[in-house]
Amino acid sequence: MQVLSKRSEFLAAARARRQGSKGMMVQGRNRHDAEDIRVGFTCSKKVGNAVARNRAKRRLREVARIVLASHGKPGWDYVLIGRATQTAARPFDQLQTDLIQALKKIHGK
Repeated sequence: MQVLSKRSEFLAAARARRQGSKGMMVQGRNRHDAEDIRVGFTCSKKVGNAVARNRAKRRLREVARIVLASHGKPGWDYVLIGRATQTAARPFDQLQTDLIQALKKIHGK
């Protein structure tokens, strides 16, 4: 699994499919040209100060590491966006369920 780092990659994912859940927003884009899964993480200042944003991103990274290995599709880019007060406070098993459900809806379209 590779990490998205360029702004253009995030913008391309933003123009693709998206699915909101209580714990996060997930954007997914099929690249059609590669075999690897790429993922990016972002949290706006609405999530809180730097400590709160970093905590939310750490939780999103761990959820992605666990879930995308089994539910992600090769050749797709995913962007996980943290939500204010929900991403950091939501129980970890519910965050996993949120991501699985969002991935099913993104792939099902």
